[in-house]
Amino acid sequence: MDIISTLGIAVALAMDAFSVSIASGLYIYKPYHKFYFRIAFHFGLFQFAMPIIGYFGGVAIEPIIKNFDHWIAFGLLLFIGIRMIIASFSQEKASFKGDPSKGFTLILLALATSIDALAVGLSFGVLHKPIIMPSIIIGITCALFSTLGVFLGRKASDIIGKRAELIGGCILIIIGLRILFAHMQ
Repeated sequence: MDIISTLGIAVALAMDAFSVSIASGLYIYKPYHKFYFRIAFHFGLFQFAMPIIGYFGGVAIEPIIKNFDHWIAFGLLLFIGIRMIIASFSQEKASFKGDPSKGFTLILLALATSIDALAVGLSFGVLHKPIIMPSIIIGITCALFSTLGVFLGRKASDIIGKRAELIGGCILIIIGLRILFAHMQ
């Protein structure tokens, strides 16, 4: 996969973490350096690890599905993209109890924002695309967007978070279509 597509996937996957980071930044009156670090580190780590986990699942089942793997990749990215778009229109607001950058809350948030990356890793696996470098790019991108999200959470309204999910969902659908059309030629 080319670097532009990888960066597109990384940015799209980072949108959930970005949105949650904005909400976290809004929640904490004055985020401190450890707050930024914990959010960015955990979200980035989970976004790095989940595609690798998904990838190995994809490699294991590839011989069974190799004739329609591009449809699976498209379907997964379409599903994730639509889910992100629908979430962008949701009226529900994130609610945290305690510091969202600590303990079980942080782990749950990191896991919840990285589930989409598992499906992307599965897509890479069934397409036999390398996973380590894309996972590194995905993890670093997520960490950067998470840091930016916390910062913007203090400076901007939560409307930006919802727009980020909408944009991320659209990017995933476009990349899914690109994969589909590339395999149909």
